[in-house]
Amino acid sequence: MSEITQLELFKFDSCPFCQLVMNHIELKGIEVQYRDILDDPAQRERLIKDTGRKTVPCLYINNHPMFESRDIIQWIDQNIDKIKKK
Repeated sequence: MSEITQLELFKFDSCPFCQLVMNHIELKGIEVQYRDILDDPAQRERLIKDTGRKTVPCLYINNHPMFESRDIIQWIDQNIDKIKKK
């Protein structure tokens, strides 16, 4: 994946694993669209339809989902130069 044009994080605020990822995103100053699956039923349904799961955090990278907070953080660190900053 050479160019990263869109990042969306499916999350809910009381999830500690989501907090880990959101804190890392803030630390790195990258641009991410947040999708709260508790506040927005349509986004929850989208996540379930796309992945068969309602597990968060889930980072969509150019519309390709990635689960697991540690994997997401590692991916961010490995691709930081390709990610749009705030």
